[in-house]
Amino acid sequence: MPLHWAASSDDLDVADALIDAGANLEATGAVIANGTPLDDAVAFGCWNVAHRLVARGARVDKLWHAAALGMLARLEQLLSGATQAQIDDAFWQACHGGQLRAATLLLARGASLDHVPWHSKDTPLAAARNPGTRRDLLAAWLVERGAK
Repeated sequence: MPLHWAASSDDLDVADALIDAGANLEATGAVIANGTPLDDAVAFGCWNVAHRLVARGARVDKLWHAAALGMLARLEQLLSGATQAQIDDAFWQACHGGQLRAATLLLARGASLDHVPWHSKDTPLAAARNPGTRRDLLAAWLVERGAK
C-alpha cells in the first residue's frame, strides 16, 4: 500500500513514481474505511496528491471527493439521489478543501451549515479555518450565513 502512504502524506514525487510503475489507483486498503488512495488524500487534506490522482485517472465516484476537490460538474452528477447525510458530509468536505463554489452549491441543496461529521469534532467553519487549510474567504462566507 505504498500509494496509500504517499497519498496520506501528500508526497507527490513518490505518488508519481508509484503510478508510473503501475500502482493501482483504485486499490483498497486506505486508513479511511479501507478505501482507495484518493480516500486517504482527501481525508487528510493532501491536496497535491489528491489532484494528481484524479489527473492520472482515479475515479471520483463519491460525493465527498467531488465536493472537497471542487469538481462542480461531477458534484452535480453525484447529487442525484444523494441522502441528506451525504449532502451534509459533502458540505463539510467542501469546507475542508476550501471549495467555496462547491459549498455554495451544497448549501443551496439543503446542507446543514453546522454539521459535524462522525469522523471529526470540527464544524464546517472550523474545518475552513484549520491552520493547514485556512481559507479566509470561505470562512467569512460561512460566518455571514450564521455558521458557528
